[in-house]
Amino acid sequence: MSGYRGDVADALSGSAIFGALYATGPVVRTVLIGPDGSPGLISAPVVEGSVPSIVDLAPAAGWDEREAADLYGVGFNGHSPMRPLVAHGAALEDWTVRVSGHDAYQVAVGPIHAGVIESGHFRFHVVGDRILHLDAQLFYKHRGLQAAAEGRRLREAMALVARTCAACSVTNAIAYADACEQVLALEPPSELRRVRTILVELERVWNHLNDVSAICAGVGMAAGNAAFAALTERARRLNDALTGHRFLRGAVQVGASDLDWDASAVRRAANELDSVRTDAARAWRELAFNASFQDRLAGVGVIDAGRARALGVVGPAARAAGLDRDERCHSGRLSYDGFAPALPERPDGDVRARYEQRALELWQSFDLLGMLLDRPVTASRAEPGPAVRIPGAGPGDETGIGVVEGPRGRTVCILEARDGQVIRLQLRTASFANWPAVAAAAAGSLLPDFPLINKSFELCYACVDR
Repeated sequence: MSGYRGDVADALSGSAIFGALYATGPVVRTVLIGPDGSPGLISAPVVEGSVPSIVDLAPAAGWDEREAADLYGVGFNGHSPMRPLVAHGAALEDWTVRVSGHDAYQVAVGPIHAGVIESGHFRFHVVGDRILHLDAQLFYKHRGLQAAAEGRRLREAMALVARTCAACSVTNAIAYADACEQVLALEPPSELRRVRTILVELERVWNHLNDVSAICAGVGMAAGNAAFAALTERARRLNDALTGHRFLRGAVQVGASDLDWDASAVRRAANELDSVRTDAARAWRELAFNASFQDRLAGVGVIDAGRARALGVVGPAARAAGLDRDERCHSGRLSYDGFAPALPERPDGDVRARYEQRALELWQSFDLLGMLLDRPVTASRAEPGPAVRIPGAGPGDETGIGVVEGPRGRTVCILEARDGQVIRLQLRTASFANWPAVAAAAAGSLLPDFPLINKSFELCYACVDR
């Protein structure tokens, strides 16, 4: 195997993992991330409108290739059938997998749902109550934010990135700021690294509390749902007190931080986090000893380590299946010195494992925040540093790749710039990476269990509809 496919195969055999794939003008570029967290690029020229597909080498690239085909008209030789992903309007048989057999039928859910939820169409192929296969169609509110960033100044485009998703605002913003600072040859000093780490851990805390609440809702456990929803609200109110925004939006800037918290503000934040932790532990114990609740979680929505690895599952969902990758171990531009991922005792890859993984990471985040909030936070600015050269970037290219471990896992932001302006922006969020795994986990489960399976991943629609 030679050329583009050979280069990708060699990188993957050398312990690199798939990070992202995107189209830009006459080339398709693939991001591969080494075991030390360092990203590199492998490019393929588009010849007569096509490049070779790599889905057989990296199944995780499936959605990336489909997105590039829809948005940029690139063909991927060997990816067949090439079902539409972003583009809607195709006949049902063009975007779903054909399932046939005795008593097989379909159940359509969405795209409009009850409650406050974004649009998504789930097409279940079932026999009785057993799910044989699930086709998911998202992107109903695709906003074109990446294209809108093109031509804007680097700092100006931050507003678009931060608004991609409320739940992942900090994660996306830090990934973009990191990519920009690589292009600008800026290095975050220790204080800037510290405040960004505080922000992303605050984001992780409220998201994990919310995720536990959602899992409780998925089985009709009203008391647990209410308890963790109340804790989520307290965490969001703390965010607002510290930054002026419940979702921490606007707290991350390119090359700077204006946050300034005196000793009193830091002490109040630390005390509130301690109180939330105590109440969360108390509520968790109530759930742990509720047998009827626990019985609903085990063996449901299983995705094992092999399938998770092939699909490129990231974050808590991957660790719950036994994969120990956590990008915080490699975050040299954040304050995670000596960090080691929290790993479950029972990496069964089911709803229970994903639920228990949230708790492991919650206590870890509380510990991290306790260490980081030990002194006042002061405004800081990035400093001139060595130019960051992305392996595989062309000569003269201004390219930065930010990799951040957010609440749902690894988010990758690729920036191509020229003269301080965005030429190409690609944001591959953890939700984008994990949505195919939701469909895989649903297969073999009962149809009434799908809300629970879905909530055990608790992915963002907005992170996909970017």
